[in-house]
Amino acid sequence: MAKARVITPQEVDFPRWYQDVLTKAELAENGPVRGTMVIRPYGYGIWERMQAEVDLRIKAAGAGNAYFPLLIPEELLRKEAEHVEGFTPELAVVTHAGGRDLEEPVVVRPTSETIINSYFSRWIQSYRDLPLLVNQWANVVRWELRPRIFLRTTEFLWQEGHTAHATEDEARAYALQILHEVYRQFMVDVLAIPVIAGIKTPRERFAGAVNTASCEAMMRDSKALQMGTSHELGQNFARAFNITYLDDTGAEQYAWQTSWGASTRMVGGLIMCHGDDAGLRLPPSIAPTQVVVMLVRDQDGAGEVARKLVNQLESAGHRVRLDDRVEQSFGRRAVDSELKGVPLRIEVGPRDLAEGRVTIVRRDTLTKLPTPVGEAGTVATTTLDKMHSSLLAEATEFRDARIHDVSTLGEVGEATAAGWARLPYDIVGEDGETSLAESAITIRCLTRPDGTCPETVDEEGLIAYAARAY
Repeated sequence: MAKARVITPQEVDFPRWYQDVLTKAELAENGPVRGTMVIRPYGYGIWERMQAEVDLRIKAAGAGNAYFPLLIPEELLRKEAEHVEGFTPELAVVTHAGGRDLEEPVVVRPTSETIINSYFSRWIQSYRDLPLLVNQWANVVRWELRPRIFLRTTEFLWQEGHTAHATEDEARAYALQILHEVYRQFMVDVLAIPVIAGIKTPRERFAGAVNTASCEAMMRDSKALQMGTSHELGQNFARAFNITYLDDTGAEQYAWQTSWGASTRMVGGLIMCHGDDAGLRLPPSIAPTQVVVMLVRDQDGAGEVARKLVNQLESAGHRVRLDDRVEQSFGRRAVDSELKGVPLRIEVGPRDLAEGRVTIVRRDTLTKLPTPVGEAGTVATTTLDKMHSSLLAEATEFRDARIHDVSTLGEVGEATAAGWARLPYDIVGEDGETSLAESAITIRCLTRPDGTCPETVDEEGLIAYAARAY
């Protein structure tokens, strides 16, 4: 007899719970090289849907997809000193290939600012070539000392956007457009994850950026997770790579640039924001399977009813799977669907059918809805429509109840023991941020008092969010 699959409760050991979900929901496992991961088909199915949704929004913002090499000449990274300094501890460098030592080492891309900008300098000649908006879906390598699947791995998958503009204002506006219209909208409208969108302090900025904005989410252990970032690069890379253009007067100008990215870390965020002690809870829009029609026993016409229901739901545009593995125990199959976070389970069995009904089970609440057979399709559709809002409201309530307003640095430690601290940025200062970092507390982002994202850290009256983070 197969062993029952049990998940460690979140309150007992959250990291163990997370690992249990990865394994038992068949999402991913460790690769053969420390820090790498193998993403299994179900986990990759979630990532594919994330890719598709984000890609639509990126294209709507005007960027087109391209691809650049995985291997970058080390000399290119040296051109932007601050960028190299920021990434040096994480670089993987190839010094030997083809049976011999290389004359010049090459770096396995940690990000692609340097190689993309070397091509931007060739492609941009005139103001008519601007804005240049490029996105890349790729893998990157950053040598991670404390790996955790999806959250921090040596190799991970992501998209990285790179743009060049004629003016500073245009570049800044585009970086914020990506933050709000691509990342924030995707996370709220598709993942049902409430995020706080703000800018990073100088200490937390991306290497080489003049401004970094991010979307920060609270996980169910109250830690923060950075879900996506958008960087205003100023003219730093343009000067390093001689990205110039002739303006409409014929004068030569340096371009203004942005870069932005979101990665498979979002899969980890999805798990930890919505998951419960039964496993994953997926919003319907991101679930590879939205409805599983589960045949309890293939007797008295139950199989025919189940298949008709699958066809009806597929015709309505839902992603549906028929589970007719009646040779396996019903309980085990039900547990499997809950582990994988399938939003709806429709149980079809001869006993219920004798009374003219089926049972619809919501994964978000685990409530059972006895439903007349003829109404099952309609009820399933309306229930799926409600589940996104339900998960978003629950996650928002959870987060807001754990954000504590404080007025001194001394109160931050206690507030971040089981939540986030919110306080005036003026109270923090550079020395305060250094002091908090000694306790593994970081300033996640800065917002205006009304919660909107500021353009720069120089605005007065900014609010800081402090937390322990992944």
